[in-house]
Amino acid sequence: MEVVAHLVEGASIRATSRLTGVSKPAILSLLLRVGEGCTRLHDRMVRDIDVRDVQADEIWSYVQKKQARVTPEDPAEWGDAYAFVAMARTCKLVIAYRVGKRDEANTQAFIADLRARLVTVPLLCTDGFQPYQEAVGEHFQGAVDYGVVHKDYRKGRRHDGQPSDHRYEPPRNPFITRITRMGSPEMSRISTSHIERQNLTMRMQIRRLTRLCNGFSKKLDNHRAAIALHMAYYNLCRVHEALRVTPAMEAGITRHVWSIQELVQAALSEPAAPPPAPVPLKLPEPPEGAQASAARPLPNGRGWLRVVGEEKAPPKGKARKPEQLRLFDAE
Repeated sequence: MEVVAHLVEGASIRATSRLTGVSKPAILSLLLRVGEGCTRLHDRMVRDIDVRDVQADEIWSYVQKKQARVTPEDPAEWGDAYAFVAMARTCKLVIAYRVGKRDEANTQAFIADLRARLVTVPLLCTDGFQPYQEAVGEHFQGAVDYGVVHKDYRKGRRHDGQPSDHRYEPPRNPFITRITRMGSPEMSRISTSHIERQNLTMRMQIRRLTRLCNGFSKKLDNHRAAIALHMAYYNLCRVHEALRVTPAMEAGITRHVWSIQELVQAALSEPAAPPPAPVPLKLPEPPEGAQASAARPLPNGRGWLRVVGEEKAPPKGKARKPEQLRLFDAE
């Protein structure tokens, strides 16, 4: 248990070996077994989730070497290894995650897994990555309020007037645009701030994601196991400072804070089970005092036909004559 306790708090394999006296091969073997068990545990426990606001994003890392240095002779698993993560905004529960290349195939699989774990029409927010729009349309089939946060970063300058060096962070002064893609999401709630804060938590607690160090993963299986272990620990064991409970408790999945010993024992004994299957989504409950909008389900559970906009046109006023521009100063 001491080995796992160090790993979930951001210690590297070598640091864990020095602190516990356990050999590195034994630590890696335990990590792989527990990580695979945490994946099965997540599949069984995190399903039929009734939440409204969901935010999704990807966090970058790499296996063995960075993508720019990968040669055609290298294994396909080397290079970029993105972690796709979807989190509930209110209860902070990590609903779905997937590790792989940042491409259309992994985006489709990630959104399909997210859709299968939900029972309520969500308000889904992502960044402007194009495959998201196609995947959301295919798997939610209209039963979603989908908004996109588009960020147009501009290069800034230092106080001395020289260009800023942003090799490891995006340029400052972002220009953010909120866009409605599907349904009728509330513009004020279209955001990816909470999932981006979750990315920071992952970088601090998973040594393999720490930038500018030699703790990166050498094998994709170990990378996936480390992320699966973190997700299970985050959902079940780690008390959220704002919630004062774990995300799983806030979501109603469990009633107590899991210990690391309980997590490891459950992961090692968890049998393989089929992933969750999608069920027809129900409409969310309207806010207190608000009237539910007109809606009816489409055949074969394909989604909902909803009234999403009832805005009145602005009153017509008297047309004003545009002011004439003065191109030259009066002499």
